[in-house]
This record gives sequence, structure tokens and C-alpha cells, in this order.
Amino acid sequence: MEILEAFDLTGSFRDAGELAGCSHHTVAHWVGKRDAGDLPVDGEAVRRERMIDPFLAKLEEWVDRSDGKIRADVAFKKLQALGFEGSDRTVRREIKAVKENFRRGRRRVYRPWIPEPGMWAQWDWGTGPIVDGRQTQLFCAWLAWARKRVVFPTWDKTLPTLISCLDQAMRRFGGAPTYWLTDNERTVTTTHVAQIPVRHPTIVAAGAHYGVTITTCVPADPESKGGAEATVRIAKADLVPTETNLLPAYASFAELVEACERFMAEVNTRPHRVTRRAPDDMLAEEQQHLHRLPEVGYTAVFGETRKVSWSATISYGGVTYSVPHTLCEQTVWVRVDGDEIVVTHLSGKGAVEVARHRRSTPGRPMICDEHYPPRPPGALGRQPKPTSPEETAFLAIGEGARLWLIEAAAAGTGRIKVKMAEAVGLAQLHGAERVDWALGHAATYNRFAERDVAKILAANPPGIRRTADEIHSLQEGTRAWEGFGR
Repeated sequence: MEILEAFDLTGSFRDAGELAGCSHHTVAHWVGKRDAGDLPVDGEAVRRERMIDPFLAKLEEWVDRSDGKIRADVAFKKLQALGFEGSDRTVRREIKAVKENFRRGRRRVYRPWIPEPGMWAQWDWGTGPIVDGRQTQLFCAWLAWARKRVVFPTWDKTLPTLISCLDQAMRRFGGAPTYWLTDNERTVTTTHVAQIPVRHPTIVAAGAHYGVTITTCVPADPESKGGAEATVRIAKADLVPTETNLLPAYASFAELVEACERFMAEVNTRPHRVTRRAPDDMLAEEQQHLHRLPEVGYTAVFGETRKVSWSATISYGGVTYSVPHTLCEQTVWVRVDGDEIVVTHLSGKGAVEVARHRRSTPGRPMICDEHYPPRPPGALGRQPKPTSPEETAFLAIGEGARLWLIEAAAAGTGRIKVKMAEAVGLAQLHGAERVDWALGHAATYNRFAERDVAKILAANPPGIRRTADEIHSLQEGTRAWEGFGR
């Protein structure tokens, strides 16, 4: 602009060059550019001829034929075969520009989706952590308007497990939405005809039971159910141990269930990034638009019914299997899943898998200790329980008194109640701590005779600690060792 101003002032190429500090040829160049209306746009660099210019048409052809998927390294090798002598950096830079021009006008436009309360819910599956050497699965569901998330761990993705998880999710929501959206797994879509999904008849029947319509997204199109995809991503990041999050491995399936409960409590009580409100707070409003759930879940896929006996067991195929003791006298559903027996119970929380055993044969019952409370002490583990004031006073002395009573009774000690009363009197005289110590030593060394406890107290007065040394030794002599080794 200084050059053009100097020329407009002087009207001479040479005079303008002297004023602007450049050659008069430069002045003539820019004046000619202005007269031709060819001045560059602000910030636009002057494009010079490049080695790749003769090959641009071929690059555009390859990008168009590959629908924008051709890689720069592949294009570079093809150009070398056509005589291109430039570098791969030039090809990478140019093919990036060609791809950007190709996508311009073909870019997918996302219309903002504004969900309605009570209308949409979505679910998807994610690969869970390995527990006891076995791969688990994470059922992840998302209530669209309230942004309520639920995550349940499972052992598989079979149809009964899916319906059980859907039942639990809707009971966590407090009602049924109008639509459930998911992808096209075999448990939902059996096949496609003319790009129309054919629903699995069982999932259709389950949807009719709950009064919901189950629909699926376009194949290989995760954008159409992004809420569930995000739930899976967040759940896997917080629940599946990896080298980046340094989570410890799960020792049992119960630990994974507790971790999922903590995850749901965390994500559903903090404000959401979009709504600026906690999902649990919004759920209270959305529940007014959800449909009422049936009292009993869809049980057709859960197998055969069995009544749990008083011993917390069921019989299936002539084999006895254990279930949690809290289900005694209740009805459960049993089905075969591969080499396993799966037991499901319906409660207020929905259909819940309560037990899973490996299939067995008659005469070989499958009993799991985790299904029963701790066993009461048997004949070898009975502990003293006072039944009179005298016994209470003796056992109140401490742990040594309890040990003395057990050992003395096992040794058949006579006049045991008299000796207990004597120990209570000594505790009042010397203190319970010293007498408890003496009783513990008497039990350890089988000193149950008359006044043995008093003798131990007398031999160990307060403040004196007796230890063995070289002068006072219990060794009778070394004469018995003279012939050792000969």
C-alpha cells in the first residue's frame, strides 16, 4: 500500500521507488496488479507453481473413487509410479487439502435432538472386567431426558439376561418409557430384509408385557444412540481396570456389583454438563410421564419355576442346587445356559440373577457356602456363655479367664467353681489385669491345682520380670550328650 500511495503521489515509477525504498520494477508490478484488479486478498499467500500441480487431477480422482478414504502413503507410492519426484510430505499436505474439499458439502449435519420426558431410553453393552478368570459384561442404560444412567454387571448377553436387565433398569427409573433404542444384536434383530430390521419374537413379547416399543438404530451408526454409547465409555473408564486408571482387579462378582452401585450413585447425583441439574433430581419430574410397570416381570424366558426348600436348595434335573438362604420358601426360576444352571428371582427390584452353578449329575449336589450364614460353633468351637452372676464375674476378668475355663474343663479339673470364686477374690485383691495374666499362664502350662493361680502371682510380684540367664538354667548337665555322634 505504501508503494501504491507513493505512485499515486508522484505518478512516476522511479520517484515512487525512491520514496518506498524499492525498485521501480516492483512499483510497476504492483501498479499493474491494481489496474488488472488482481491484488491478493489480505493474508493470502502468493501461490507458486509446484512439482505436484500436474498430478492434482489424479489425486482428486483417487479421493473421489475411494470416497475420501485413500491414505497419503498409498497415494505417494502411486504417484511415484507415475513419475512424481517430490517428497511424501508434499503428498500428505496436498491430499489433506483435497480430502477437505471433498468432504465440504458432504459433511453429515447433526440436527439437535431435544428429548421429551418419558419418551426415550437407550441401552448398550460394554465389555466388563475379568472376574475369577471369566469375562463379564456391562449392561448400560440411559434415560434420555433426565440423563439417568444405570449399569449392571452380568456374565453373558443372552436374551434372558437382557430382559432381566431391562426389567431392573425400568424399576430403577420408576416406570417404563415409550421407546427403548439399541443396536442390532441377535437378541433384538434376527435379520434385515430390504434394510428393514426383523425383530426377535421374544423381545417383542417382552416389550408388549411392559408396554414399550423396542426399536433399533441404523447398523454401524453409533451417532443415533450417542447417550448409551457415552454411558458405556464412561462406565468402562471408571469400572474396568486398565494400565491407565490403575484400578485393582475384582476379587469377586459381588465387588463388581458394589463398584457399579457406587458409580451410579456418583454420576446420578452430580450436575450434568448439559442440564446443570443432577439426573436424580430430574428423574423425579420425568417419572410423572413414565408408564406404570406391571407388578410381575416377564418370566417366560427365565425357565421353570421351583420353590426353595427350608434348607435353601432347589431340585432341577434330579440334582440339588443351593440358593441364598434369604429365599427360603420363595419361588425362583431356573434355566439352563450352556454348561450352567441359572437361578432368577423376581422381587420389587425386578428380575435378579441370584445363583449360577455348573451343571451336575444326580447324586452330586452343588452347594455354595456363600449362600448360607456363618455356621454356629460346633462341638469343638463352643465358647463360654455365663448363666449365673458368679460365672459372669469370673469371665469378666478377661481373655485369660475364658481360656482357663476352657482348658480346665477339657482337663476334667475338680472343684472348678470353687477355683473360679478364688480367682474372683484374687482379682479384687491384686487387680483383674494381673489375675487375668496368671489365669492365662495357668491354662497354658496346665496348672489347675489348688491355689496354683495364687502361687503364680506370688512368684511374679509386680515390677519384677524374670528371665532365664546363664547362671540359672534348667539344663541338668551335659553328661547325657557325651556319647552323641560316636
